[in-house]
Amino acid sequence: MTIKISIDCMGGDHGPAVTIPAAISFVNHEPRAELILVGLEEAIRGELKKHKAIDHSRLSIVNATEVVTMDDPLEVALRRKKDSSMRIAINLVKDGQAQACVSAGNTGALMAVSRYLLKTIPGVDRPAICTLIPNQKDAPTYMLDLGANVDCEAQHLHQFALMGSALVSALDGKAKPTVGLLNVGAEDIKGNDVVKQTAELLRIDHAKGLINFYGNVEGNDIFEGTTDIVICDGFVGNIVLKASEGLGRFVKKALTAEFKSNPLNMLGALIAGGAIKAFSKRMNPSRYNGASLLGLRGLVFKSHGGENAYGYEWAIKRAFDAADHDLISRISKTFAELMPHSEGASTPESPATVEELTQQKTA
Repeated sequence: MTIKISIDCMGGDHGPAVTIPAAISFVNHEPRAELILVGLEEAIRGELKKHKAIDHSRLSIVNATEVVTMDDPLEVALRRKKDSSMRIAINLVKDGQAQACVSAGNTGALMAVSRYLLKTIPGVDRPAICTLIPNQKDAPTYMLDLGANVDCEAQHLHQFALMGSALVSALDGKAKPTVGLLNVGAEDIKGNDVVKQTAELLRIDHAKGLINFYGNVEGNDIFEGTTDIVICDGFVGNIVLKASEGLGRFVKKALTAEFKSNPLNMLGALIAGGAIKAFSKRMNPSRYNGASLLGLRGLVFKSHGGENAYGYEWAIKRAFDAADHDLISRISKTFAELMPHSEGASTPESPATVEELTQQKTA
């Protein structure tokens, strides 16, 4: 089955210089993919010609006359730039012309426009940003929320756990993936009121066999792979993500500097070349690029704004895999089955106005 993905070619720090090469590489490796390239047509065509892909049968262009910049406030993205590449790419998902959308654009704008156009799945109050973080088991730890919701209540974290479980079950084939609640300690008495209330909701569902709740986890558990999924609010999650990325870059630069510091170290680097290369590949954050905006009635994936073509291609791959595994239907089914049985569940009121969306707090 062919899967169509809309690409916001203008989003991010580099625009078509990164998004177009990534799109070309992906369709050349994935015969079932068709990509709809959305943006300033002249810029897209120029990049396609540069890479000798102007006549590629599985790449099409949809023109957009505006671009949402990284500094645009939400009001501008929602009210004024109605012909932006971001908005058109998301609308293609809404209209059923694409099964997923990928953008490296302004995170707040992407979430707001996606929520405004696509709305949320029944049972979901707020969408959440979910991404993969490498762990010691050489398998990813899925973590959410990573910045969409700075302030959360217990029912929101509870819903994040359900969405995360549906995601991992669909993509990794785990019937009951383990869920950890990020806390300042493993003991039940630790944490603030929201975390304690969330833990109680998750324990109730665990007792009913509805979710595989491991319990409280700490920051080190993320990288040890203690659980498949780690749940937290967007304020904490965004700090963890940015700190992790910064640490990864620091370690890479520090190792490189030390290996180049003297001839003996350079010899050691030459001898250990294979291990160093494998370590660098394993810890390369580009391999984990592509965060899903879970809880929407359509698939939207966020690439890091400063990512290169290699990393952006990973974001496209994650969107393709999610569409291939029918992730939206799986999450919808999960909420239809579990939410009526879950204590503390609320009835969502998806924001329908620009005013409400422009007041949302994101990291």
